[in-house]
Amino acid sequence: MRVRTTLVGATALLVAAALAGPAAAADGGTRTATAPTASTDGHAGTRRALQEAVRAGVPGVTATAKDTHGTWSTTAGVGDVRTGAPRTAADRYRVGSITKTFVSTVLLQMEAEGRISLDDSVEKWLPGVVHGHGHDGRHVTVRQLLNHTSGIYNYTADEDFGRTYFLADGFLRHRYDTLTPRDLVAVAMKHAPDFAPGTSWNYSNTNYVLAGMVIQKVTGHSYATEIDRRIIGPLHLRATSLPGTRVTVPRPSGRAYSKLAGTATGPTYDVTTLNPSLASSAGEMISDSADLDRFYGALLRGRLLPPRQLKEMRTTVKIDGAPDIRYGLGLMDTRLSCGVHVWGHDGGIHGSTSSAVTTADGRHSLAFNFNGDWTGDHGAVIEKEFCNTL
Repeated sequence: MRVRTTLVGATALLVAAALAGPAAAADGGTRTATAPTASTDGHAGTRRALQEAVRAGVPGVTATAKDTHGTWSTTAGVGDVRTGAPRTAADRYRVGSITKTFVSTVLLQMEAEGRISLDDSVEKWLPGVVHGHGHDGRHVTVRQLLNHTSGIYNYTADEDFGRTYFLADGFLRHRYDTLTPRDLVAVAMKHAPDFAPGTSWNYSNTNYVLAGMVIQKVTGHSYATEIDRRIIGPLHLRATSLPGTRVTVPRPSGRAYSKLAGTATGPTYDVTTLNPSLASSAGEMISDSADLDRFYGALLRGRLLPPRQLKEMRTTVKIDGAPDIRYGLGLMDTRLSCGVHVWGHDGGIHGSTSSAVTTADGRHSLAFNFNGDWTGDHGAVIEKEFCNTL
């Protein structure tokens, strides 16, 4: 099974549905390999898996892989269902929870600088913030935020939040609301913790909202400023941005589509414009596939973290019900059917689901995006790319 790493809760939209849709537009693949090699044929299965996602109902897909043979990109379907304009390899898109790896990287850099310890309590940096209904920041560490063992309730699982921001009637009225990180944490604090800190695992977007708040408290700068200064700038990620409250996606980009429902049927809505403050440091980022390949490749090759911090990031915990996936500090380790391990993260936000992964040596990376959030098999795409099956 895949771990749900989207920003939605149980009442909301990104359901794991397998929708049998009509055949869609033909592949619009492009290739920019540095030399003609087996890499050309090695992506055939990946292309077919992406085309299958379009046949299953995803409006359009875009993907870029980078390995020792060069860079390969492909697209299928459309970026705009009204005009029929195709997706492009350069499309920018909302990456959702892939943001978490960037946030974790910043905190680990700060640990390497001696500015923070991962074993500091949340209370030390955010006094009184994690409090209420059994939550107690004195007993939660920064490390537990980053590997989702804190037990802190996931604010996007709150039913009222889901109705307001993920289902059609609420979203269409509230899509441009501005929410602060404290607003989001306050939603979580209305609920009891999922478990005592360190005793289990549960994915919680609240953890990374708090992680972003810790970055600001320690540095005096927003998490967005620190990500830009420490990662986006040095790696020249020109398509990557933290939009804050900006509601649009920079061009080039397509549209994003959702059912805005707990089912995969019914009307489809254009949800391209929204205020991403509802995601905050848990998932507001915008990027493209080439930038995500560059980031994860650099991360796993040790360009962003010293060896000790990279080892900490790659120290994983078990996820019940997902024997082939383990979670580190903002980084997932997935064992594929052929035995290959890939490291990365998934992400989803209204109308956009993405995956970005790389091999342990950072030399083979893949990032892709679906511009519909109700169907499509990410795992099949990754399997085809890294197990090289047709």
